Amino acid sequence: MVRAQDARAEAAGRGAVIRTLIDCGSAGVPGLVRRLAELPAGSRLDGVAGPAGELWFVTGGAGTLCARGHEAVELHPDRGLWLPPDAPYQVHPTGPDGLRLDLAELPGGARAPGAAGPAGPDRPLARDLGQCAAEVTGDRRFWVLFGPGRDCASATQFVGEIPPGRAPDHSHPYDEVVLILRGAGVVHMGGLARPLAPGTCTHLPPGLTHCLENTGQGAMRVLGVFHPADSPAAKLHGG
Repeated sequence: MVRAQDARAEAAGRGAVIRTLIDCGSAGVPGLVRRLAELPAGSRLDGVAGPAGELWFVTGGAGTLCARGHEAVELHPDRGLWLPPDAPYQVHPTGPDGLRLDLAELPGGARAPGAAGPAGPDRPLARDLGQCAAEVTGDRRFWVLFGPGRDCASATQFVGEIPPGRAPDHSHPYDEVVLILRGAGVVHMGGLARPLAPGTCTHLPPGLTHCLENTGQGAMRVLGVFHPADSPAAKLHGG
């Protein structure tokens, strides 16, 4: 796991900064890569989406995404985005507070078992959190922005809310990377306990027993991306 403030800041384009939080690849095998982009007012981010596409989420500020050959997309908080593979893009902040983005690059060429066709549409798509129906597992709620049946066959992007307290330990059948958006708590994983705060990013490999505990008074909000695609409720064991 890593805190955003501890990740190395790298200049990207005209005044933008990129921080790589998690790279799940190993031994030459590509995996999910989680980055944060910070664009102060007047800056610009130029880039090309990864070979399997990317899932973005706007964590703050406002801006515009321009992908070559497609209409511009407005960026505002709680908006998720799908970028098709190898799509060149420019991002411009449009307000005085700049723009902050979570960028998840999907593993090259991978799809969920049994999934047919491309990972997603060949054009950028935007979906607001308010457009997504809440799903419930136990005392926790989550909203799927992109996933199977929601324009991305290879990975799932969701926002979850965890009430105060600790759920039973469990594990998942997929690689999951979780970013804390709001609240504080503790992640229990592999027999260790580590503190969680906004900006903390944690990698939970398949089969790793873990639990996110909310030690605050209000709901803790998390942004999760996992691969292969599945439901956030899918578990190998535990509740």
